[in-house]
Amino acid sequence: MRFMRFQQDGRTGVAVDAGDGWRARFLDEEGVPFDVSVIAASDEATRTAWIDRLQGGFALDADRVTCLPPAAHPGKIICLGLNYRDHAREIELPSPSYPTLFARFASSLVGHGQPLVRPRVSSKFDYEGELVLMLGRGGRHIAREDALDHVFAYGVFNDASVRDVQFRTSQWTMGKNFDGTGAFGPWLVTADELPPGATGLMLETRLNGEVMQRASTSDMVFGVAQTIAIISEGMTLAAGDLIVMGTPSGVGSGRKPPVYMKPGDVCEVSIERIATLRNTVVQES
Repeated sequence: MRFMRFQQDGRTGVAVDAGDGWRARFLDEEGVPFDVSVIAASDEATRTAWIDRLQGGFALDADRVTCLPPAAHPGKIICLGLNYRDHAREIELPSPSYPTLFARFASSLVGHGQPLVRPRVSSKFDYEGELVLMLGRGGRHIAREDALDHVFAYGVFNDASVRDVQFRTSQWTMGKNFDGTGAFGPWLVTADELPPGATGLMLETRLNGEVMQRASTSDMVFGVAQTIAIISEGMTLAAGDLIVMGTPSGVGSGRKPPVYMKPGDVCEVSIERIATLRNTVVQES
């Protein structure tokens, strides 16, 4: 099953595809969840009612609407750095023995088809294709063997980064959170449609059609279950939280010579059995 948020004729809506095409309703209709995270956070009976309500809506052509990030206001967006060994090597850093964690904020994200904004202060705007998951259940001290039961769905993420700011200090927050520099979408695919932990899926990033990154999600240092267990040792996770699982090798800053995104470029991130996230780069005005 797939879920998405969209905008059409100035109205925002939520859509579901249960295998027979997209069905949608607008948020200003009665009994419509305002966000995919609301569906994720619901108990089974309420979730079924939300889905039934959406399936009774109108047929939606996903190619003819503006795609929004599937989660409008996630409580947390927790990202992993250096979670593929080959990526750590290419930027000359050791593979971590403990997850390298940082945060992104919703204001830094755009949806599928919306422009990625290269900031005025940057000439080193880099792509990072990544797997993202949305939790359907929260908790603290989640056991590794139970962690996958907490995952609602998976999606595609471009953790695009302002390298000239990111590496000014050891803290990456600023370089990861310029407005409109990251992308998330076009939809989420429920966990039951994919292998456990979304392992064995091919991730590919293309810049103007040229393959820049290609790796299997099985190559991650810390898998989904281990990551959830470790994060929940320190903080209470909540339904609707997002965890972004890191990028493989091939980033622009690790190439010789470096390759950075510039206005007019088209960046695509594809993950097998999930979706392709496509964005054009524009210059901040």
